[in-house]
Amino acid sequence: MELIALLLVLLVAVAAYSAMAAASRRRRSRCYLLDYVCYKPPDDRKFSTETMRAVLDRSQRLDAPARRFLLRVVLRSGLGEHTYVPRTFFTGREDCPTHQDCLDEMDFFFHDAVAELLARTGLGPRDVDVLVVNVSTFHPAPSLASRIVRAYGMRDDVASYNLSGMGCAGVLVAVDLARNALRARSPRPALALVVSAECIAPNWYTGQDRSMMLGHCLFRCGGSAALLTSDPALLGRAKMELRLMVRTTVAADDDAHSAIVHREDHEGRVGISLSKSLPKVAVRAFTANIKSLAPRILPATELARFAAAVACRKLLRRGGAAGATINFKAGADHFCLHPGGVAVIDAVKRSMGLEERDVEPSRMMLHRWGNTSASSVWYVLSYMEAKGRLKRGDRVLMVGFGSGFKCNSCVWEVTGDMADKGAWADCINSYPPASLANPYMEKYGCTNGAQDDDAPAGSNARALGDA
Repeated sequence: MELIALLLVLLVAVAAYSAMAAASRRRRSRCYLLDYVCYKPPDDRKFSTETMRAVLDRSQRLDAPARRFLLRVVLRSGLGEHTYVPRTFFTGREDCPTHQDCLDEMDFFFHDAVAELLARTGLGPRDVDVLVVNVSTFHPAPSLASRIVRAYGMRDDVASYNLSGMGCAGVLVAVDLARNALRARSPRPALALVVSAECIAPNWYTGQDRSMMLGHCLFRCGGSAALLTSDPALLGRAKMELRLMVRTTVAADDDAHSAIVHREDHEGRVGISLSKSLPKVAVRAFTANIKSLAPRILPATELARFAAAVACRKLLRRGGAAGATINFKAGADHFCLHPGGVAVIDAVKRSMGLEERDVEPSRMMLHRWGNTSASSVWYVLSYMEAKGRLKRGDRVLMVGFGSGFKCNSCVWEVTGDMADKGAWADCINSYPPASLANPYMEKYGCTNGAQDDDAPAGSNARALGDA
């Protein structure tokens, strides 16, 4: 009997140890956001409508109709007067940047944002185990990731990854890669640095193809750096925990693959082309992502309500699911949507049945910073934080769109105090402004009356926001 009792005790002890070990592995496989920084370029790089007009006027390759077309798109783009561009725009070299100009643009961002992030968290470069850099259209050799490793003297065994060609949705690809790299190191706790930006200097298109001109009116300088960790000991310092990631790519479809393309025009000039099919492609990718996302974030009661509504509509022959709506607020408290442009914000707002307050952060980000590509969603999140809207336990749905075509989404849960004003510190009290209309709309309103350049690329201009 004593032997049996001893065996039972041993079995219970082994079971308890296994359960504790499994729980520990689960804790160490989690992904926490320690902190993040959004880059604020210097004020001497602000790009107003008047400066844009001057840049267009001095172009020797743009004819008058093309200049009117671009200015008209700028006036209704949703961008304000305080976005930023590279220094080449102020030295008259926007159409002929050098390789060094591109490196300088990236280095200014790296040295500012990464250094600030490390200082805020009290961590050093040699604490970083994983480095993921995401810059879509500029990929020198050695890579940008290698430049950061060298500049900050990171360890020899740091796992560095350099992503390119991912477009605006690349930020969540980078976060997902970092999370998986952290999991691969479990049960050892690890730290990941995720850096996202876009290099604007080499992307000023100098040709006449209007589908390739639209990026001038939307994309601006910016960037973000974020520190993720799997260390449960740092949970008390973390701002958020990553709960869910859903990635969707519809690139197998020809229209989707060609919706946003880096290509040459008929004169051999390189630029980024936005196709007329882009709005439909974006909606299809978003719908596919939501189909996977909704069952994983919505409570059973909301799913049951939606299923009942669909069934009733089918029985009454009123279109099935087409007219039924899902209440996404049952699964998320805040919506961090990629501010691809006015069109994409409006489309997502309609598709998800959101209110204007829900998309306010995205509109304000577009107005203050422009579309900063992959880093945009971090500026949107920073706006929410600066406004004091994020409370412990809140769930934030983050959605990004990008070339490919991709729609990626994730859910963060607020776990710590979020009260930093970040890059918004000097202007958050002035947002939202009374009006988002461009202050030069009346002055340059005559451009809207020009009929000779109105027809071509009209649908592309309307699709501007979906880039």
